[in-house]
Amino acid sequence: MTNPPESERTGPSSTEAPQPGSRLPSLGRRGGGWVALQIVIFAVAGVVGWLGMRWPLPARPWLGVAGGVVLVAGVGLMLAGGAGLGKQLTPFPRPVDTGALRQDGIYGYVRHPIYGGVLLVILGWALTSSPLTLVPFALAAGFFDAKRRREEAWLQGKYPDYPAYGERVARRFVPFLW
Repeated sequence: MTNPPESERTGPSSTEAPQPGSRLPSLGRRGGGWVALQIVIFAVAGVVGWLGMRWPLPARPWLGVAGGVVLVAGVGLMLAGGAGLGKQLTPFPRPVDTGALRQDGIYGYVRHPIYGGVLLVILGWALTSSPLTLVPFALAAGFFDAKRRREEAWLQGKYPDYPAYGERVARRFVPFLW
């Protein structure tokens, strides 16, 4: 059987890379549902940390210091990620139409520094507030991994060199660690 002529073919042309898919839902054209869910998780972590039982008294001083360091590192990572994106910064996981793939600065060390920063902030809050906050932290870690996979499917569709970047920059959230 012969292939149909180029003019009769459906789908991407032979010069276009196939669009990678994701089994994860888009949750809106730009992924707004992902943003709404992340706000809920962040709020739950805040409330649980505020109202939950406290760490045992002997552990509070050193957990407070460790939590403060982790929290500040998280804020720094978020700020570095936002600065690295510049005008491309958006709360939505779908990349902006006019953007370019960032591979320099913090993005040369980690692919999703803003997500990693949010996770560190929640972990730091858990260490300074309540052990119960580790539950929303674990939920946030799973959530951001799923959101990352959805976003990376869009990034691979927009930027043909994204797979090579993903191989070169292995860490997803926190430089040198995760």
